[in-house]
Amino acid sequence: MKPLKVVHMTSVHTPFDPRIFHKECCSLARAGFSVTVIGRDWQEGERDSVKVKSIPGASSRFGRMTRTVWRVYAEARRQDADVYHFHDPELIPIGLLLRARGKSVIYDIHEDVPKDVLSKPYLPRWSRRLVSWFADVLESTACRGFSGLVVVTPSIAKRFSPLNRRTVIVHNYPYVRELIRDGENVPWKSRRQSVAYVGGLSLNRAFREMVYAMSYLPESIAAQLELAGPEAKSDNNLSELRNLSELRNHPGWSRVKHHGFIDQRSTFKILQNVRAGLVLYHPEPNHFEALPQKMFEYMGAGLPIIASDFPFWRKILGESGCGIFVDPLNPQEISKAIEYVLTHPREAEEMGRRGQAAVVQNFNWDTEAEKLIQLYGAIND
Repeated sequence: MKPLKVVHMTSVHTPFDPRIFHKECCSLARAGFSVTVIGRDWQEGERDSVKVKSIPGASSRFGRMTRTVWRVYAEARRQDADVYHFHDPELIPIGLLLRARGKSVIYDIHEDVPKDVLSKPYLPRWSRRLVSWFADVLESTACRGFSGLVVVTPSIAKRFSPLNRRTVIVHNYPYVRELIRDGENVPWKSRRQSVAYVGGLSLNRAFREMVYAMSYLPESIAAQLELAGPEAKSDNNLSELRNLSELRNHPGWSRVKHHGFIDQRSTFKILQNVRAGLVLYHPEPNHFEALPQKMFEYMGAGLPIIASDFPFWRKILGESGCGIFVDPLNPQEISKAIEYVLTHPREAEEMGRRGQAAVVQNFNWDTEAEKLIQLYGAIND
């Protein structure tokens, strides 16, 4: 029999996104599906048995949500797939159009959109509750008609399970084999006196507080904050872009090394050579029950984690014994946690070992890939 043809679609995510491409698409290809991914400004060709189709991007958010979305739909139609799997809320209309044409359609819900809207800096404050309500109604109505839903956290699943019986939690856990490679484990004493943050450099991920925290460390500690991720783009909130730029003049910036946007393998190499990972999301509605991929990448790399003191995170990291919890809005508290990790190497190494063991046993992609493949099988029975 011909292998089932699958098309993944995104108008937002960067080329070769870790979840979309490296985890989901590659896992489906290994399972025998014929897989194509459509994205904006991606490099066309074939990689890891996944075909890549690129569509032109847009220079503005409005252009992306109109012209880019239509281009994704046009390319999706040309592909004539059996199953379409999309990853962005703005693609809901084309998901519905494909469903109306009799296609199987899966919506991959990466975040709680109505809660996320409440913190969007580019929306006027007066409009956020209205936009959040509209997003909730649109998603809830549309999701009843999709063939299946993939969600990343239990809290999102709780919202959608009553609306669609094929709602599956596929956590964004890492590949263990990429983080733990034979012969590449760096001894703790050989690691740099550094802590790391991986991801976009935005204010609601405590970028400002991390830089400020470095200025509070004693001069006797030759510590560095290593950043791996892109800065805000010009189509984001202009005041945020300006604030990020101004941080370069803060005294804490002298202890910062910004690697810029780098590939996943290079990111993992950094994590395998530092002594702690930072995940300091601000206390916003969409953050309290999030499960950031970076959290589990830090654990897989054998790092203790300095994390926002959210009850849900305290349960996960506390049970694993690998976390130090702080107020993400308090740079001095963050600084104290960094100082503790760097001045208590034995305890820090042991925390890292416990976190790594938890990833190997519970928080890894292999089990999640199987759930995704099972959903595809159920849809096409």
